[in-house]
Amino acid sequence: MTATDDGGPPAARPGADGLTVRAAVEGAVRVLAAAGVPSPRPDATALAEHVLGVDRLVLAPVLAPAGFATTYAGLVDRRRRREPLQHIVGRTAFRHLVLAVEAGVFVPRPETEAVAQPAVDEAARVAATGVAPLVVDLCCGAGPLALAVATEVTAARVTAVDASPAAVALTARNAAAAGADVRVLVGDVTDPGLLADLDGQVDVLVSNPPYIPPDAEPVDPEVRDHDPVLALYGGGTDGLDVPRAVLVAAARLLRPGGLLVVEHAEVQDAALRAAAAADGRWTGVATGADLAGRPRMLLARRAGTPPARARLDA
Repeated sequence: MTATDDGGPPAARPGADGLTVRAAVEGAVRVLAAAGVPSPRPDATALAEHVLGVDRLVLAPVLAPAGFATTYAGLVDRRRRREPLQHIVGRTAFRHLVLAVEAGVFVPRPETEAVAQPAVDEAARVAATGVAPLVVDLCCGAGPLALAVATEVTAARVTAVDASPAAVALTARNAAAAGADVRVLVGDVTDPGLLADLDGQVDVLVSNPPYIPPDAEPVDPEVRDHDPVLALYGGGTDGLDVPRAVLVAAARLLRPGGLLVVEHAEVQDAALRAAAAADGRWTGVATGADLAGRPRMLLARRAGTPPARARLDA
């Protein structure tokens, strides 16, 4: 649905607020820019769309609906105080998905879309051989990686795990909304028995674990003040305790030839490659780039000869 101020519903109906949607949005842009919000115009527009209940806003200089100004001003003030836009509107886009988000669960970021791609590609490659790929997402958060694979490669059998019950519940709700059949479990990646029923069977293991070092406080208030600590700090002096635990779990869960994809900070690529090389159970250890070309993910394959597989049509 598209709202316009030029005679079409719902933004064209005059109200008692005495201003146009265009004027309100322009004022919000100035307020958000003065507060240091990185994307004031897209955020101001998104908030107006949220208030009006439309997917796309086309601005023209006629009066806003009654009550718009008060509601909109309240949301703009929340964003001015650097509450995440995603928390205010209750959702975020990720690849082709629209995911529900909520306070207490890590908000999916655009850079993680690139992390999903090799996992999707590998699952699709396995599915093309007539085999149902088995995919695991560790530290799933709101479920973006698990749901990207599940919805883009419908033959995939996907399991998502997080230590946070709130994250697991949100992933389950997002899976239901997307029509994706995903198994979602509460679990600790450091647990040596995690997903023991899948040992040596997984085709793709993808993860966006916490990886921030303890002395590297996030700059953006949206992250620092609103994302859960459990989803941010990776443990150890370098922030890589949890990513290393992902490596250990992946070496147990993946079948020979299975693919591992792990997101990390752009300054951690060499350290995580070294951890994989030192483990001795990986081949093809490499670093992948995010959408901005920064080194943001570890790629590796479980060493060994891939076993013969039963086809879906056998």
